Amino acid sequence: MDNRQKLLNLIGLATKAGKTASGEFSTEKAVKSGNAHLVIVSEEASDNTKKMFTNMCTYYKVPICYFGGKGELGHAMGKEMRASLAVVDAGLANAILKQWNISREDNRR
Repeated sequence: MDNRQKLLNLIGLATKAGKTASGEFSTEKAVKSGNAHLVIVSEEASDNTKKMFTNMCTYYKVPICYFGGKGELGHAMGKEMRASLAVVDAGLANAILKQWNISREDNRR
């Protein structure tokens, strides 16, 4: 199984555990309320959406990663297309970040 699939599986696991907030409004709320431990924004999200979450996550000191297509993220969560999601569990957020860093290192090789 490739790293990309492992990442999607972790997002699915977090969603099943009720530890994600998805969609622009819910993601923003999770960040501003201090509940978000990680924000994932689709690579297909609009420039405005990326800029908004980049600025917000910088301000609130929440890690952010750009990953996957909207359909891919939505599918992993068992929902329609999703451009953004927040992981509200520290352990799951760390597992996803760790996997994301592994996949980025593999891409550099």
